[in-house]
Amino acid sequence: MPYQDVFVQFWEQVKESVQEGNFAKLTMAKTIGKPDLRNIFVRPVYAEDGFKVLLKFRYRSRDTADKEDELTLEEAFEVVKSHLRNPFTSVLIFTTTKDVTFKMNKKGAASITESLPTFRDVTQAERDVE
Repeated sequence: MPYQDVFVQFWEQVKESVQEGNFAKLTMAKTIGKPDLRNIFVRPVYAEDGFKVLLKFRYRSRDTADKEDELTLEEAFEVVKSHLRNPFTSVLIFTTTKDVTFKMNKKGAASITESLPTFRDVTQAERDVE
């Protein structure tokens, strides 16, 4: 099964955790090579106008400031999906009930694994004050 199809299954678990109110964080990690973009983090923001996420780009270079955007879950999906294989090979969802990991190998084969939860509570993201 192509990694894109496996990722869609993985993202269904993200949406499910948001609906159940136990989504704590999503992290993109394990890059191919050493790009300047080190991580992408997605944290929940429960706003008056509905559920949003704070998407944060963290860079290796201290000269490059981290970048944050408040997005809908659908918009975050498009951003995260666009960074698969270029440069990230793994995505982790942290919920209060389980952690779910999406991993992709060099050939593009993907898998999903579950483990015990890292987080006990959901903490809303706070924007960095600039």
